[in-house]
Amino acid sequence: MTDPSRLINVLVVEDDLVDVKNIQRAFEKGRIDNPLFYAEDGLQGLETLRGDGMPRERRLVLLDINMPRMNGLEMLAELRKDPQLKATPVVVLTTSNDDRDRVEAYDLGVAGYLLKPVSFEAFVELMGAMNRYWALVEMP
Repeated sequence: MTDPSRLINVLVVEDDLVDVKNIQRAFEKGRIDNPLFYAEDGLQGLETLRGDGMPRERRLVLLDINMPRMNGLEMLAELRKDPQLKATPVVVLTTSNDDRDRVEAYDLGVAGYLLKPVSFEAFVELMGAMNRYWALVEMP
């Protein structure tokens, strides 16, 4: 069980329900206790971060790039312009192995750029590694 003061509120911004389920299952299998919140695209992600439906402290955004309405990079650009949200850590979790996407994401201050693994076991390992890292990091 994770120390409650070290829990991280994770906003998953992802339009693919299979990937959302994989994240949920990976958290369960890896015994990751961090609360998960969901948004289907960048617009909904910003609304969630600006609204009252998610705690305002110890937040982390897991962000897909390829989404309708507002993609992940567009959301990230808007997030960085917002004085209330600009320090929010964001980790891109995507299938895009495009160097331009990676460079743009890092230019917009992502904390990491992760490619979605093909196998579920690799997905569980990736979520576990990410959880161990963020459990040690001092959050803004």
